[in-house]
Amino acid sequence: MLFTTRLITLLCLSFAFAYAGNWPGTLVDSKCFAIAELNVNPTDTLTYVDRDQNQEIRLCSPGAKTKSFAVVQHDGESFKLDSAGNAKASEIVRNAGKKSSWAVLVTGDVSGNTIKVDSISMNR
Repeated sequence: MLFTTRLITLLCLSFAFAYAGNWPGTLVDSKCFAIAELNVNPTDTLTYVDRDQNQEIRLCSPGAKTKSFAVVQHDGESFKLDSAGNAKASEIVRNAGKKSSWAVLVTGDVSGNTIKVDSISMNR
């Protein structure tokens, strides 16, 4: 019984760390980006063909008043940041001033579509 418990614990811990890593992408206002992603014609079956995700990213560039952030990767997948990540991203945005593009590197653990942020930095 003790061996089984240890084995289960070890497996759970290995899965918990399986999603740790780095996520490079573009920092956006997560609320704005979610609305832009949902703004589609309900009768259009090819929604990704008619989209300009680069325009959505530019339109949802974060500002000094942005409270919730997301990172959009080059393949189009996006991840929201946890509350600590939102605070770190907000500090970066305030300190960097006005920019048109926010290339960042986020380090942390992903759960679902949210990153529990360890660090976030500007990516060149």
